[in-house]
Amino acid sequence: MLRGLNAGATIKITGGVSINDIDRAPGFAFAHKLFASIIWPQYGLSVAVLWWLGLTAVGAWLLSRTRFGNWIFASGGDATSARNVGVPVSRTKIILFVMTSVTASAWGIMTATSLRGMQSNEGVGREFEFIIAAVVGGCLLTGGYGSVLGTACGAAIIGMAQIGIISSGWDSNWVYFFEGVVLLAAVLLNTAIRRRAERAR
Repeated sequence: MLRGLNAGATIKITGGVSINDIDRAPGFAFAHKLFASIIWPQYGLSVAVLWWLGLTAVGAWLLSRTRFGNWIFASGGDATSARNVGVPVSRTKIILFVMTSVTASAWGIMTATSLRGMQSNEGVGREFEFIIAAVVGGCLLTGGYGSVLGTACGAAIIGMAQIGIISSGWDSNWVYFFEGVVLLAAVLLNTAIRRRAERAR
């Protein structure tokens, strides 16, 4: 519904699915400097990397050092048991959805301020990549286990692989093949580890 509303409203307002000349909008220069400027020109290092590291640090602290982090693990592991011990499971999940949306909007702002134009459907379909990054980083698809640092490492691996495959001159479709192989290997490894842990109990 939201995807269709986004595309339909954009066409209604602008006459197309793309928004051009973003760099002419008031305040763009400040937003570009804050979210998309190059801070180390010699290596092409963007300020977005600092945002990534900062958000990773905040997420790691939140998940491992706070009561809310314990609620997240409990809600993902066994919602019924979590409710029985007083964890507000529904509220925890809603807050997580909100935090995910805020983080996604931050990524959208960084992407938009680094370009002169933007498609309204930018980022659609990339959910699979985010799932792969989380699984490669050690998160269980069944919930209840994972880490922010592991997910950040998984995202870095996926990102470097995408850039490396294209920079090597390979066809970009090999990126999808690599992502599928990595996801399959991560799921098989997670399943094996979980079964071994259950047998050890």
